[in-house]
Amino acid sequence: MKLTRIRFCDEADQRLRQLKSRTTLSANLLCRIGFNLSLAEPSIPDPTQYPESSTREIERDTLTGRYDTLFLALLRQRCLNDGIASDGEAFEAQFRAHMNRGVLLLYQQVKSLADLCKLASLGQERGE
Repeated sequence: MKLTRIRFCDEADQRLRQLKSRTTLSANLLCRIGFNLSLAEPSIPDPTQYPESSTREIERDTLTGRYDTLFLALLRQRCLNDGIASDGEAFEAQFRAHMNRGVLLLYQQVKSLADLCKLASLGQERGE
C-alpha cells in the first residue's frame, strides 16, 4: 500500500481534538479504536463523505504502529467481504474512510475515559 499519510476530514479532526480532551488518549490510539468500530459496522463507508479537508495529517506508521500488518489484514478481509478491491486506490480510500468514520463513531459513544472502558468491556463480553 502506497498510503503513508492519512489526512482527515474537518469533522473527524474536530472530534479527535474533543476525544483527546475527554479521554487524554493520543489521536493515534483513538483512531485505532475507531477504525475497529468502523470495521464492525455492517454498512460500507463512502470515502466521498470524508474529504481530505483538514490540516490534520498523521503518518500511517504512527496510526497503526507495530500492528500495521494486522490493521491491513483486517481491512483486506473487510474489503473482500464488501466486494471491494483489496489493493490500489479503492483499498486506500477505504482505509481513510474507516479511519474517519471510526473517529465519528467513537465520538458518539465516548464522553469520558470511563465510557471507553465500558466500550472495551462490551467487546470482551461479545468476544470481539
